[in-house]
Amino acid sequence: MASRRRPRIRSSSTLGWSGLAGVLLLLLAIGSGGALAYFYFAAPERPVLDAKTLCPVDGAKGITVVLVDTSDDLPDTTRREVLGQLDDMITTLPPFYKLDIRVLDIAGARSRSLFSKCNPGDGAGLSEWTDNPRIARLRWIEDFRKPAADAVKNSISSAKSNSSPIMAAIQDIAIGEFSSAASENARKTLYVISDMIEYTRDYSQYPRAGDLSFQRYRQSPAYLKFRTDLHGATVILRYVTRQTGSQQIVDSTKHMEFWKAWIEDNRGSFGGVKRLQGA
Repeated sequence: MASRRRPRIRSSSTLGWSGLAGVLLLLLAIGSGGALAYFYFAAPERPVLDAKTLCPVDGAKGITVVLVDTSDDLPDTTRREVLGQLDDMITTLPPFYKLDIRVLDIAGARSRSLFSKCNPGDGAGLSEWTDNPRIARLRWIEDFRKPAADAVKNSISSAKSNSSPIMAAIQDIAIGEFSSAASENARKTLYVISDMIEYTRDYSQYPRAGDLSFQRYRQSPAYLKFRTDLHGATVILRYVTRQTGSQQIVDSTKHMEFWKAWIEDNRGSFGGVKRLQGA
């Protein structure tokens, strides 16, 4: 009787090592996929941006407006300080906040925008897994940083005028930037770079026109004409000192008290004043 052939038994060591390698490869693939999924879902969702304004289509998260009074030349020292402050403002603006740089439109008694876009983000903090930080940085430079810097340089050129409709310009900004439904929940800030000397046919703050009391202003035609709703915006003043000889044109302490009262009377928040260098 022929002997029955026994089945060949595979080496247990060979089967074990190949099986272990396969399991490790499978676990590595699952781990890599899980890590990629984590980065994808854990990364904060970037809003959809409008191609023209670079703002989120559902509205900017914040609005920062800078109004530069161009009715008189700025002293050289003041000009340098203003340029530095505005440059800092551009580079530190939070992502998806709008920056609107404006000057007085003296002839039209309103303001004129030189630049108005949102910061689309400079790529900082973006993940290489889910985004392209380099492209985001280039877009920030070309579409936001450079044109904003050009607008800043143009904003400090004087328009040379005998009138200074600061209230009308602020009213125009409040209507154009702070009044829409999209801006209702946005953080709103207005910087005014000016000597803050209002001078129109309806009301003047030069000494020969009368005192700086808010009561005198309330009795002028300007009170109702320039009645403004600032919608809770914080207004910060960068105060330019104007002098004739060795004397200031107006009492700066009473002048700032007036503007604090004006801002609060028009539903704004007074964010303080900083006197700029130079005179």
